[in-house]
Amino acid sequence: MNKLDIILKVLDDRKAEDVNVLELKDSSIADTFVIATGTSVIQTKALADYIEEELDKNGFSLLSKEGLREGEWILMDADDIIIHIFTQRQREFYGIDDLWEE
Repeated sequence: MNKLDIILKVLDDRKAEDVNVLELKDSSIADTFVIATGTSVIQTKALADYIEEELDKNGFSLLSKEGLREGEWILMDADDIIIHIFTQRQREFYGIDDLWEE
């Protein structure tokens, strides 16, 4: 299984909401953004932990992980894939989907 498939499977298995995959064209940041919503801070933190665990089991590692303490917006850098896990309120506030889709 490739890295993106692992991430998407974890998000699906763990009931993340409104999962969006954005392919970034000509970006130096990453090739792909994965954006998902958790129903609570507890769920966003758990999603991040499960993603990291599954990536590690499959030989992939994270370069960094931020926002875990607050849990409102967790940013995970998996090299060519950046994962954003939001609470609903934060996702609506930042509107990151709209910023990168344009």
